[in-house]
Amino acid sequence: MSVPFSVLDLAPVVSGSTSGQALRNTLDLARHTEGLGFHRYWLAEHHAMPGIASSATAVLIGQVAAATERMRVGSGGIMLPNHAPMVVAEQFGTLEALYPRRIDLGLGRAPGTDQATARALRRSPDALSVDDFPEQVHELRAYFGEQSKVTPAAGNEPPVWLLGSSGYSARLAGLLGLPFAFAHHFSAENTLPALRVYRESFRPGALAEPYALIAVSVTAAETDEEARELAQPQALSFLRLRQGRPGPLPSPEEAAAHPYTPIEREIIQARLDSQVVGGPESVRGRLDALLESTRADEVMVTTMVHDHADRLRSYDILAGLYDLTTAGTPVASNV
Repeated sequence: MSVPFSVLDLAPVVSGSTSGQALRNTLDLARHTEGLGFHRYWLAEHHAMPGIASSATAVLIGQVAAATERMRVGSGGIMLPNHAPMVVAEQFGTLEALYPRRIDLGLGRAPGTDQATARALRRSPDALSVDDFPEQVHELRAYFGEQSKVTPAAGNEPPVWLLGSSGYSARLAGLLGLPFAFAHHFSAENTLPALRVYRESFRPGALAEPYALIAVSVTAAETDEEARELAQPQALSFLRLRQGRPGPLPSPEEAAAHPYTPIEREIIQARLDSQVVGGPESVRGRLDALLESTRADEVMVTTMVHDHADRLRSYDILAGLYDLTTAGTPVASNV
């Protein structure tokens, strides 16, 4: 089970704190997890969400890369329908030129926000469709070509990944020969079908062989009971998002005091069941089973808890379970 482990961060804004503190916590977590042996550190693009501070993703990637020395840093991901491909090429060409062989460009086809915000980002309702995603990917990659006139993108292409939570991007990643990252943390029921589609449709391209990463929500603590308490706020935050009431990540005390209806309790429980939550033994058992069933080449961990010290400790526990310093580099050398 010696696979690389990585980090997915949304720069969570917690109740009683600020977005500025969330961004400082991101830099601290990046330095901390690099020291533990995590392979890469990705930031997710979301917009107009009070509990997430990673909206200016390319800017934050540059800050994380500057604050670290070895680990790869990238996007998990850039939501391509929100942006002109040339702008993305300029941003990530700049990052790759500044931090060669350390930058990843993960691409998603969902807006990652509501339609009004997406329209404000692109300033054109005609550009919001996800149906032209393959053409957008092709256009974006062309700007990195040696003959491109887009500076500094030309000659500075970072590894391009496709992200997905269903079979669409899995098939496209396979046909283009690109690495694929699956969002198991919010679409667990689609994980195995999507990975099967990716591997069956794979044709050599940027990679000679398929390379599949799964993103997993993990909350590790000293005991199962403590871990469940720490994970409850993230589940409540998800419930509020579904109800159209997004907000900062609540505290364990706020989550415990929430007056849940029976159907809300079912939603919360289903959310927690899809995550890896527990003490060291429980976390190791569930992750080992997930690795065996998915045959993933890499695991990317996201941990959304209220207290920053608890988040650091969760990654400490995980690193101790798997001795990440011996995991080595991915088989696919260019990812």
